[in-house]
Amino acid sequence: MQRLTVLFPLWALLLSVAAFYQPQAFVELKSWIVPLLMVVMLGMGFTLRWHDFQGVWKLRKVVGLGVAVQFLVMPLAALLISRLFGLSQELTVGMMLVGATAGGTASNVMTYLAGGHVALSVSMTMVSTLVAVVMLPLLTWFYIGQSVDVPVGSMMQSLFKLIVVPLTLGMLFNHWLGERGRFLHQMFPLLSMSAIILIIAIVVGLNQSNLIGAAIGVFAAIILHNLIGLTSGYWISRKFGYDSKVARTVAIEVGMQNSGLSVALALKYFSAASALPGALFSIWHNLSGALFASFWQRKTPSKD
Repeated sequence: MQRLTVLFPLWALLLSVAAFYQPQAFVELKSWIVPLLMVVMLGMGFTLRWHDFQGVWKLRKVVGLGVAVQFLVMPLAALLISRLFGLSQELTVGMMLVGATAGGTASNVMTYLAGGHVALSVSMTMVSTLVAVVMLPLLTWFYIGQSVDVPVGSMMQSLFKLIVVPLTLGMLFNHWLGERGRFLHQMFPLLSMSAIILIIAIVVGLNQSNLIGAAIGVFAAIILHNLIGLTSGYWISRKFGYDSKVARTVAIEVGMQNSGLSVALALKYFSAASALPGALFSIWHNLSGALFASFWQRKTPSKD
């Protein structure tokens, strides 16, 4: 089972290639995305105990640090990268919407697979989502002079449905079953990996036409933006004296944005072209997150 999970990026890449060439088979599975995410969050809840979240209070400075890095580094990086690659105004708007949004639920999954601090990741996602309600329109206006209305109600509803409910149920099952649930403890990493690989493939299938029409410069901008988030999150956390487990959690949280929200906002307030960076980011950050998680699966914990 360990060998299967270590090869996570390979399976993700192979199924993504299949989705690119046979998109219709995966487009039909679009309605599976939310249930699959809920299953993954249920599995993560099964690995947590209530005292894990009590411990997050001791790491509240990390939460603040991660959220600060997210809303300082990612929007500025989006603007500078857009200027560097000479992207159009529409694409720059799309890059800014990705950079100024909150951490996505996929970050919790990748943190789980990377052996990071899941309770900390979930807490950071919740806090950054609340902060994004104010910061996303403010930062978008500040950097590019565009104004957007953030769908506060739907964001909170999604956060509750995708994270809070399944995670709480998983923790309750873990508490009730105790040692009787040992088999599920062993199975959930493989189940989570399979679910996220299928989600990535579905996203690729849904965006196949965008992938064909996208310029190399947009791909490069998206990859660089994501790598800046991962690198800055990890490096800054280590510089502040936190261990690798905490640092990799912050890295994933900063590098993996709620790109789905950026796509929805771009389509509603701007144009299809502005939605392209978010669509491509949805694909790439899952693949890079899989690589990041696989790397940490291979490493033997030393100071964690």
